[in-house]
Formats: sequence, structure tokens, C-alpha cells
Amino acid sequence: MGRHRKFNSAKQLEEAWEAYKLDCDNKMVLTHDFSSKNSEFVSKELRRSVTYTIEGFCVYAGIARQAFYATYADNPKFCDMVTRMKEECEVDARSKFELGVIPSQLAGLWMSRHGYTTKTDSSVDLEPVVLLNDLKE
Repeated sequence: MGRHRKFNSAKQLEEAWEAYKLDCDNKMVLTHDFSSKNSEFVSKELRRSVTYTIEGFCVYAGIARQAFYATYADNPKFCDMVTRMKEECEVDARSKFELGVIPSQLAGLWMSRHGYTTKTDSSVDLEPVVLLNDLKE
């Protein structure tokens, strides 16, 4: 028995993804700050952006992440769109770090999802070095 698809074409998936990104880029959040001029707390709604994720898209679209990957990621009809979504998530996170929207202390946590690491490779293969003085004719 097959699973009912939320999206029947790559175009429908793309339109939902674009709507999700628009929603992420235009989140209204209530902020609070202290006004020293009036000696009181002031609340204000501001527009903020949140980072794109496949998980966030699944919640937005009302489907389980596991069902998303099972239904769309391995399907040749949708795989290019799913790949594009993953790439746009990575580019969005990178640009938000580079612009300072996300604190740099969180770079390791966020970027590890995209294959980046903060570890350095300490095992370096060194070729034997032959010094010119050691060469004998």
C-alpha cells in the first residue's frame, strides 16, 4: 500500500519550498527592551529571519521528515528538487554566519549538518626528505 503524496509534482514541491523560505525570511517576533528615556520596558514586533532546514520545511508542510525522505529524496521525479533544497539550506546557513545573523560560536553546530567540521587533520603523511648535501655522486 503506497503512501499518499502531499506533493504530486516537483513543481508543487518547489512552490511549497518557496513559500516556506518566504515564511522563514519574514518571521514576526516580539522583542522587549528597556527605554532609559521613559524608564520602562518597551515591546515591539520586528521582522526577523530564521535559517532554512529540511526539518522546518517538513513541519511547515505538515509531513514527517522520515516520510519526506522516503517519498521524495529517492524518487527520480523529485531528487533534483530535494538536492536543491539541501543546497539552499547550506547556503542560507553559511550566509547568515558570514553576515553575523547567527553567532559564530554556533558555526560548528550548524555547519556540521552540511559536512563541515571544526576538527583538523593531524595525521599528515610526510614523504622522506632528501637534502642536497646528502646526495652523493
